Amino acid sequence: MSAPLPLLASGAPESAAPLPPKPGILDVPVDTLRAWLQERGQPPMRVGQIRRQVLAGRATTFEAMSDLPKQLRAELAESFRLFSMRVERHLVARDDTHKLVLRLADDRMIEAVLIQDDGRATACISTQVGCGMGCVFCASGLNGVVRNLTTGELLEQLVVLRNLTDPETTNPERAPRLTNVVVMGMGEPLANLENLLDALGTAGDKNGLCIGARHVTISTVGLPAKIRKLAESGKQYSLAVSLHAPNDELRTRIVPTNDKTGMDAILAAADEFYEKTGRQVTYEYVVLGGLNDQAPHARQLAGLLARRKAHVNLIPWNDVEGLPYRRPQDADLQYLIDTLRKAGISVKVRKRKGAEIDAACGQLRRKVESGQPA
Repeated sequence: MSAPLPLLASGAPESAAPLPPKPGILDVPVDTLRAWLQERGQPPMRVGQIRRQVLAGRATTFEAMSDLPKQLRAELAESFRLFSMRVERHLVARDDTHKLVLRLADDRMIEAVLIQDDGRATACISTQVGCGMGCVFCASGLNGVVRNLTTGELLEQLVVLRNLTDPETTNPERAPRLTNVVVMGMGEPLANLENLLDALGTAGDKNGLCIGARHVTISTVGLPAKIRKLAESGKQYSLAVSLHAPNDELRTRIVPTNDKTGMDAILAAADEFYEKTGRQVTYEYVVLGGLNDQAPHARQLAGLLARRKAHVNLIPWNDVEGLPYRRPQDADLQYLIDTLRKAGISVKVRKRKGAEIDAACGQLRRKVESGQPA
């Protein structure tokens, strides 16, 4: 499915300068919106009403905000957009995974995914247009990073994905709202930490999306200073470190930014995160057949994590067109699992969701940008 792009207004003189785009309402600072309302003789309480309608009330137009005066709804529509982004492509897999390509106000594109399973509805959101970390297996960073997403753009992803859930569902396998957030989409989340924390704070509010901090997982390739800053935020968010290798030499081949940090510094920061928050750290490990899944790798990884309060998510590689990697052999994957468990390490193989709709990060966006069919 693809959402149609809006038609351009006709009849305007060709020489007329284009008007600046109207801001999305979630990107308008509260003080600015309050002042805008005051100029129109509206009480400050309208700020809360407007934001609640978007965040909690599932409003998709200003006109639908029936608790606001009709004239105010019209004035809001003249000055702002309810959503600054629009759906460029929407695919649904057989397992009810939804993948969206979202076109931003500056015509850049990002991806967001809704995963529904076992009574949970998990939003996977992006934090940047592209990514600058250069992980060799990842489609998101093939063209580098363009910019950070704004607080409003982060929130809008959550709202758009939440609006795909069914509030009237009686299916025990489906949730009526978002229950979890994983910040594992395009971009390096900790490189946009300030905006991310602002957005998650709003999402966790009782007048927002009511998503508790313990139901939010933030992934990082490993930025030690930002990991410590996240720990100091005082929130009970979970941390997932994208490890992908058991030694520095191999990790630098897979994750080039490791050359500037090194695994010792990343693991030390993760240890401090656990000490400060009490939250077990998850280590993500994309299993690349023949590259990081052999017996010596398994033993090194077990030795690295055996003395830590750690959980390992093994992620068998999803094929990406144009990249030379392959899925691991079943026997190699099982040896990796067995070796970690024998060392007393909690381990899980991530279920593959939405495989037929290019649910691995960055794949669908690249197809849309290149004009390929889904």
